Amino acid sequence: MDRPDPWLVLLLAIAATFVWRAAGTAIASRINPGGALFQWFNCLSYAMLAGLITRVILLPVGMLAETPGVDRIIAMGAGFAIFALFRRHVFAATVTAFAVFLALTGYRLDALG
Repeated sequence: MDRPDPWLVLLLAIAATFVWRAAGTAIASRINPGGALFQWFNCLSYAMLAGLITRVILLPVGMLAETPGVDRIIAMGAGFAIFALFRRHVFAATVTAFAVFLALTGYRLDALG
């Protein structure tokens, strides 16, 4: 079986994304953000995100799987602490978690070499 043309795949992906964005824009004014259905989707999206983050931390794949689990958990804890301290500031929490993980990884590499 021949491989599809990468440009065709790219154009189809753009078209698929555009269709859903256009549909979202068309119905956005009709959605009640305080409604039960909207709240349900909001909870569902947070649950899916929490599940994905948990999977990355506890069951990583690729290069991340080679890092100690304790490093990932400490970095997540530091990010969560900053998130709580800075009144739910996601960017500060993400940067902190990344910096802590990077520092722990650098420390381990330094100790090995």
